[in-house]
Amino acid sequence: MWRRFFRLGVGCAAAVTAVIWLFVVLVDPFDTLPLSPPADRPPVSTNARFSFPALARSERFDSAVFGTSTSRLLRPVVLDPLFGARFANLAMNDATPYEQRQLMGVFIAAHPDPAVFMLGLDVRWCTTGAPDVKFTPRPFPAWMYAHGNWLDRWRGYGEMLNTYAVQEAGQQFGVLLGIKPPTYGRDGYTSFVPPDSEYDRAKVAAHMRGTTPDDPPGTRDGPPDQWRFPELDALRDTLAALPPETRRILFFVPNNHRLQAPGSGPVADAWAACKRRAATLFPGTLVVDFMIPSPITDDDDNYWDPRHYRVGIADRIARDLAAAARGQASDDARILSAPE
Repeated sequence: MWRRFFRLGVGCAAAVTAVIWLFVVLVDPFDTLPLSPPADRPPVSTNARFSFPALARSERFDSAVFGTSTSRLLRPVVLDPLFGARFANLAMNDATPYEQRQLMGVFIAAHPDPAVFMLGLDVRWCTTGAPDVKFTPRPFPAWMYAHGNWLDRWRGYGEMLNTYAVQEAGQQFGVLLGIKPPTYGRDGYTSFVPPDSEYDRAKVAAHMRGTTPDDPPGTRDGPPDQWRFPELDALRDTLAALPPETRRILFFVPNNHRLQAPGSGPVADAWAACKRRAATLFPGTLVVDFMIPSPITDDDDNYWDPRHYRVGIADRIARDLAAAARGQASDDARILSAPE
């Protein structure tokens, strides 16, 4: 009797597990499995590291913005007409340079001749000495980023039986049924800041209080021209993988003036050296510096906190970048390097 009960219990558990797995792979919450039933799956995962590989492979786009949350507010709907392109915003919160390069690799493999490649540079790209850490504490699904061997994509079927995949399948199923709104826009853009109607100068001032200048991590020995910038060196290889026709655009993000090192000193010297290195990183690359005293960075009313500007400022940055691509100057930024 007990043996029969045990077999029945094991059989029921196996059947339930199989049903759950089948549900997850049919819904395909991350839109990455090779044999997914056709469906219009939007990004749903709040960890963009799971949501964005599918967007990076999508044929709907021919251009992309990469970076961290300091670039997430650039709206493709604004960028598209300015550059005559079809953008996806693939900037991920707190992404390390390594994580960003993995996503760039997915995009380039799926788009061998992209129109525009755009990257917002922040403090971690200016790491000196040894490379920055590869990953943040957020889970990073390395199997989604494989693009050298097509068989790697099939590994996803073995990654669909865990609580996170089940949870996200439920989210995606709700979106597909129309009973739940998607987390991210279908071009990767989602505003993560409150609406301007909720702007509160007192709260912003509290966020600004105690802010000190960003100091690029790492060791710096010897004169600045001998400092190693390993993340920028690795980025050079990514830029080299793009065809000559692709417009390469790097921009230093417009951190609030409190995060910028004033005058001279070790921190200011590190930033100056990093900007010089970026300006000569790869021939034909447009490099624009918004991380300067300017009408944007000097005005606290343009920010929610020292790193994150308002949506209207993001649109202004987009227009400034388009102007820089035409060789036109702006009070908001300096052109460090421009294509001939």
